[in-house]
Amino acid sequence: MIDYSNIQYTSAEPEASSMIETFRAIGYSIETAIADIIDNSITAGAKNVWIDYDWKGSKTTLSIMDDGIGMHNEQLIQALRPGSKNPLEERNQDDLGRFGLGLKTASFSQTRKFTVISKAENYVPVFWTWDLDFVNQEKAWKLIRYIPNEESWTKKIETVETGTCVIWWDLDRLTKDTSEDSEEARSKFLGIMDSVKSHLSMVFHRYMDEGLKIYLREREIKSWDPFMIGIDNLQSKPETRLEGGSIKIKGFVLPHRSKLSAEQYNYGKGPKDSWTAHQGFYVYRNRRLLVAGDWLGLFKKEGHYDLCRIQIDLPNNFDDDWQIDIKKSIARPPSIYREQILALAKDVRNQAVEVYRHKGKVLKRKLASDEYFPFWEERARHGKRFYKINRKHPLLNELLSKSGDLVSDIEKVIQFIEETIPVPLITLQESENEKPHGQPFEGIDHNAIKETMQKLFNGFVASGLSIEKAKARILNTEPYNFYPEYIEFLANE
Repeated sequence: MIDYSNIQYTSAEPEASSMIETFRAIGYSIETAIADIIDNSITAGAKNVWIDYDWKGSKTTLSIMDDGIGMHNEQLIQALRPGSKNPLEERNQDDLGRFGLGLKTASFSQTRKFTVISKAENYVPVFWTWDLDFVNQEKAWKLIRYIPNEESWTKKIETVETGTCVIWWDLDRLTKDTSEDSEEARSKFLGIMDSVKSHLSMVFHRYMDEGLKIYLREREIKSWDPFMIGIDNLQSKPETRLEGGSIKIKGFVLPHRSKLSAEQYNYGKGPKDSWTAHQGFYVYRNRRLLVAGDWLGLFKKEGHYDLCRIQIDLPNNFDDDWQIDIKKSIARPPSIYREQILALAKDVRNQAVEVYRHKGKVLKRKLASDEYFPFWEERARHGKRFYKINRKHPLLNELLSKSGDLVSDIEKVIQFIEETIPVPLITLQESENEKPHGQPFEGIDHNAIKETMQKLFNGFVASGLSIEKAKARILNTEPYNFYPEYIEFLANE
C-alpha cells in the first residue's frame, strides 16, 4: 500500500454550480425522475405516495409526498448531500437506491429549485432547499431554508404522522415561459402527467399489487402487469435460476389476439400503446422495474414476437455486473450469463411465434395451395441483380386490367419505382441499425389490408373460385400472408 504521509497534495473540490449543471444533463425524463423519488419513499417504508401539482404556468409546482418514516434535521441534510451513499457499500436488500444521487439528480433534471420537507416520529417538520441560483451566487454547496408559501407546505406534511414531501417549484424544463392562461401549454402539461401515470403503473406494478398505493391528484393509479397474470390461455415457462438462485428468469407467452377481448387486447398494449414496443425482457431489481420491453441487444424487435415477454429478477447487489445506471433505466447482462439467457429467450420466442402464427398455420393446412404471389421478384440483367414488382400479383393484375388507357402510364411509374429502389442504403441500414425492420403495415391502420383483402376475395369468388380456394390464394399472396387472422372474417358479398 502507498504511504501517503510524505506525498504533496492539493484540493480539487468540484465547482458547485458546474457540478449541479452536470447533474441536470444526466438524461432523466420527468417519468423516470418521479419514479426515482418514489424509490426513496418505498425505501422509507411508505404505504402511500401522493403526487400533486398546481398549474400556474411558469410558476407551477409539483410535489411527491409519502407516509414513510421521515427524517429529522441532520438526516435531511445528509439526504440532500450529493453522493450521500457509497455505491460500493453493502445495502439493505430492500434498498432501491445506490449512488445517493437519485433525489438530487432527479429533481435537478426537472427544476432549478426544490425543497424537501420531512417529519420524523417525535420531531417537528423540517425543510431545506436546493436553489441553483443561490448556488451560482455563492459558488458553494449551500442549502437554504426558504420556500414560497411555507405555511401551506407545513400544513400538508402535518396531514401524515411521519413522512416526506419533495416539492419542485421552478420547473424550467417543463413550464418555462408558459402562461397560466395558455390552454395549449396546460393541455401539454396534462398530457405529460398522463404519461407519468402510465409509467408509474408499470414501474411499480408489483409493489402496487402488494399494497403500495400511489395517487395522482387524489386518484389512485392502477398497476399494469406486462405478463397479464391470471388471464386465460397465458403460457408460462418454468422459472430458471442463475447465480445460486439469486437471479430468476421466467418467460411468458401471451394469448393470441383472437383469444382476447377488445379490452384485454388494449390492456396488453401497455403504456407505450403497442404490443411490439412491449415485447422482450423486463428487468426488475427488488421487484422495481428497470427495463421494460427490451431485447437487451440480443435480438431486434419483430412483429411476430409480440406475444413474448420475459421477466428477469435481480437483487440489488448485481448493479455493477448488470451495468445499472443512475437513472435505473438501463441494464445489460454480463457475458458470463449471456449464452444461458440467449438460449432461454430463444426457447420462449419460438413458443411465442408458434402461438402468433397458429391461426395462419391452421388455415394454411385447411387451405393448402402451391401457388404463391410475392409482391417483389429478383431478376438478373447484364449479370447484375435487380428487383421487379410481380405483374401477376392479384392486386396489381386487377388494377392494370381496369386501367384502360392508363396502363402504359402506370407501367412507367412502376418501372421508375423498380429502378430507384435504394438497395445499397437498405443493405447498410440492415447491417448497422439496431432498430428492427418493420413488417408490412406494422404500426399503421390496417383498413387498407382488410379492404383490399375483401375486394380480392370477392373478385376471386366472382371468377369462379370456391370460397376455400379464394381464401387460400389470398393467404398465399404477399403481404396478406402476414395477417392470416383476417382471413377467417372474409365473407362473400
